[in-house]
Amino acid sequence: MLPTEHRLRRREDFATAVRRGRRAGRPSLVIHLRSGVTDPHAPGESAPPTRAGFVVSKAVGGAVVRNKVKRRLRHLMRDRVDLFPPGSLVVVRALPGAGDADHAQLARDLDAAIERLLGGGAR
Repeated sequence: MLPTEHRLRRREDFATAVRRGRRAGRPSLVIHLRSGVTDPHAPGESAPPTRAGFVVSKAVGGAVVRNKVKRRLRHLMRDRVDLFPPGSLVVVRALPGAGDADHAQLARDLDAAIERLLGGGAR
């Protein structure tokens, strides 16, 4: 499970990441990244942690399938959240193919999208 301090919950944060961030797509998911966003209301001098949120629509499948995809993505992001710069907002949007993808395929697509965003791969 993704720790509480790394969860993206506010609608404004989702909108900021999707509208103002960069994105990288793979067959089963799209990642939106708004790197280095600072929260002026955050206490202390340290940089805020990277926060991640997930969007899994009904196009992915029924409730059971959507929840399974969300659980898998949260589990995968738990180990990868430290790869992003501090203060980043990350939104992982599952595409309809994510419902049929197994855990290994989701991991490959997530790693490839992260590499493209952070590695500066060609578009």
